[in-house]
Amino acid sequence: MRILVINPGSTSTKLGIYEDKQITRKEYVKHSPEEEEGMAVPDKVEARARAIEKFLSKNGYRVKDFNAIACRGGILPPLESGTYQVDEDMVNYLLHKAILDHPSNYAAPIGMILSKGEIPVFITDPVSVDELCPEARLTGIPQLKRMSLFHALNMKAVAREVAKEMETDVSKLTFVITHLGGGISVGLQVNGKMIDVNNSKDEGPFGSNRSGDLPVGDVVEKAFSGQFSEKELIKRYSSRGGLIAYLGTDNLQEVLQRAKNDEYAKKVLQAMVYQIAKEIGGLCAVAGGNVDAIILTGGMAYNPDFVEEIKSYISNFGLVVVKPGDNELLSLAMGAERVLSGEENAKCLSLEGIV
Repeated sequence: MRILVINPGSTSTKLGIYEDKQITRKEYVKHSPEEEEGMAVPDKVEARARAIEKFLSKNGYRVKDFNAIACRGGILPPLESGTYQVDEDMVNYLLHKAILDHPSNYAAPIGMILSKGEIPVFITDPVSVDELCPEARLTGIPQLKRMSLFHALNMKAVAREVAKEMETDVSKLTFVITHLGGGISVGLQVNGKMIDVNNSKDEGPFGSNRSGDLPVGDVVEKAFSGQFSEKELIKRYSSRGGLIAYLGTDNLQEVLQRAKNDEYAKKVLQAMVYQIAKEIGGLCAVAGGNVDAIILTGGMAYNPDFVEEIKSYISNFGLVVVKPGDNELLSLAMGAERVLSGEENAKCLSLEGIV
């Protein structure tokens, strides 16, 4: 079985070729930001598809050499976890109706252009997976509801991996899963459903570049101070917060090194660890203390010193399993393979009344 995997970024598209249960080849097809600036989304998608087509042809691949195309899921309406077959309605939504213009929205449309209807195209566990329980949806204001936006692809993948190691079906286990990346997602997965998770752009612990939870009164004051535009404030909180705001860098290794001799850096680092542990502990509490494992994953989980700092707070809550990194290409390919092998059925996204 051979699967082509597509994961677009802001300046390149990451491609993977999956065979024999592994990614056997990984390549980056670069795109010019200058050329894409000002282009409509459908034109960007078309240009990227043509660039990928040229790359495949140059390297001796044809579409019919693959059993399927596995694509990064874009910012879709709320949906259940799983692997979905891409159709024209989904493509139309991603091109014209997605709430944000994000490179992940380009993947499924690119896949459909490349497939030419000859092979199936799938997405797996996009960021908009929504399995929140009713209690987790409410805020303190009826007009404001919590959104489920998190690192679903990686968190769901490591949950399956740990369940397999435990020789138990994931639908029978309770995990608290923490993705430690540029944004931090901490979720409670019960019987295979992520029933509570922070939206890493707006909530939870502060991370390397995101602010996490903020005092509402102070945010409102800043919004009406005249100092910032709406875009400036959003950028400040979602990509210039956290470690960058305090220490001028989002490099965890650099911060750990500075913290050895710099009391201020040490204080900031300890605060981030404290907030992560507090988020994990809160979810352990609402699970009634019945947690089969606490899983730490994402890029920051590669750092043993950082992981040990977190574990010093949470080890008493249960087994802590560390699965560093974020192998998106492999997770996407395995989602498609589960469908092709008959292990799972492909889901269809209903967009009735939306598209």
